[in-house]
Amino acid sequence: MNAEKVIETLKQRFPNEPEYIQAVSQVLGTIEEEYNKHPEFDRANLIERLCIPDRIIQFRITWVDDKGNVQTNMGYRVQHNNTIGPYKGGLRYHASVNLSILKFLAFEQTFKNSLTTLPMGGAKGGSDFSPRGKSNAEVMRFCQAFMSELYRHIGPDEDVPAGDIGVGGREVGYLFGMYKKLTHKFTGVFTGKGQEFGGSRIRPEATGYGNVYFLCNMLATRNIDIKGKTVLVSGSGNVAQYTVEKLIELGAKVVTLSDSDGYIYDPDGIDREKLDYVMELKNLERGRIREYAEKYGVKYVAGAKPWAEKADIALPSATQNEINEEAAKTLIANGIIAISEGANMPSTPEAIKIYQDAKILYAPGKAANAGGVAVSGLEMSQNSERLRWTREEVDNRLQHIMNDIHENCVRYGTQPDGYINYVKGANIAGFLKVAKAMIAQGVV
Repeated sequence: MNAEKVIETLKQRFPNEPEYIQAVSQVLGTIEEEYNKHPEFDRANLIERLCIPDRIIQFRITWVDDKGNVQTNMGYRVQHNNTIGPYKGGLRYHASVNLSILKFLAFEQTFKNSLTTLPMGGAKGGSDFSPRGKSNAEVMRFCQAFMSELYRHIGPDEDVPAGDIGVGGREVGYLFGMYKKLTHKFTGVFTGKGQEFGGSRIRPEATGYGNVYFLCNMLATRNIDIKGKTVLVSGSGNVAQYTVEKLIELGAKVVTLSDSDGYIYDPDGIDREKLDYVMELKNLERGRIREYAEKYGVKYVAGAKPWAEKADIALPSATQNEINEEAAKTLIANGIIAISEGANMPSTPEAIKIYQDAKILYAPGKAANAGGVAVSGLEMSQNSERLRWTREEVDNRLQHIMNDIHENCVRYGTQPDGYINYVKGANIAGFLKVAKAMIAQGVV
C-alpha cells in the first residue's frame, strides 16, 4: 500500500468530504509500514474495503413543530464495518451534520471499537436537526419521525445506536420508545438508555471517566501524579461534565468549560457545587455557559475557545477540529504537558504534529474516549443476559479496558527514542484486529 496514492484516489472519488479524508489520512499514514508487512492484505485489496463504508442510509424526516408548521430534515446512518461485531456507534443531532462528518466518525468508530476488544463493529448516524431551542414535545416528535425510518436498519444483532452530540438521555428515551412501538420488541437495540429500562450504570459517565483513566496511565509513564494539576476542559456537555467530575475526585483543578458561544475561566477551579450547577444548567435548563460566569463572577470570553489559558493539561471535549495549529502552539508555549482527547478528532493534523514535535503526552480520541463505547458494549452484554451489574463492577471493567487500550498503544507506538506515539499505537492496534478478521471471513 502507498498511503498517499490511496488518499489521492479517495479525494477524487469523494471531493467534498474533507473531514472523512482527514480521518482516513491520519490513520493510513501511521499504519502503512505495518500493513506492508502483510502481503495478504494487499492481495485482498483490504485497504480500500476498509476505507469505504459497507452502506450509507439516507432519508427525509418530516415532523410538525409546536406552531403546526411542517419541518423537514435529513437523516443518515453510515454502517461502516461489521467484521468483528454488530454495527455500533452514536447518533448526532446538530446543524453541522453531513455525510463527510458521519463517514469520518464511522471510520474512527470502527477502530475505536476494535481497541476496546469487545465484539462491536463501527457505525455513526444522525441528522442536521438541532435540539437547541426546541421544546420537549418538538424533540419527541422529531425523534419519533427519525425512528420511523431508522428502525428498519437496526437491531441488537445488526446495528446498535447510542447518543452523541445533541442526543442525550432524553432523546435516547424517545427513540427507544418509538422503536419498541414499531417493532413490538423490547431488546438491547440502544445503549445509553435510562436506568429504569435497561441502561447500564456508569454509562453517562463513561466517556469522561475513561478519558481521565487513560490520561492517568499516560502520566504514569513519566511518573507524574494528576493531583494538583491545572486542567483546561472544553465543552460543557456529557463528556466534559463527567471529565470534570472525575478530575475533581482525583484532586486536579479544572479552570475552564465552554460551549459554542464562548468559554468561562474560573481561576479558583470548578468544585462539586459549581459542577452541580453546570449539570443543572446544561441538562435541565438547556442554558448557556455564560450564565456560569454571571453567577460566579468569573471571566467569560465570547466566541473563543479556552486554549490560551495557562494550565498543565488540556482535555478537548467539545467537537472536531477545535484545536488548530495556532492554538496548539499556544498550548505548548504555556507549558502544557499532556493532551487527551474526549471529543472525536478535536485536533487538526497540524496541531498533532506540534504536540508530537514537542514530545508531550498526546492521546487521540479513538483511544482516550473509547470508554463511552466500551460501557455501551457492557450495556449490550447486560441486556443480553437480562442482568444489571453494580456501579463498582462496571467501573472496574471500564478501568481494565482503558488500561488494556493504553498497553496496546504503548506496544505498537513506542519509538526508538522511547517516546510513545499514541496515534500510531492506537491506529495499528485497532487496525490489525479488524484486518485479520476481514481476511479470515473472505471477500464479502
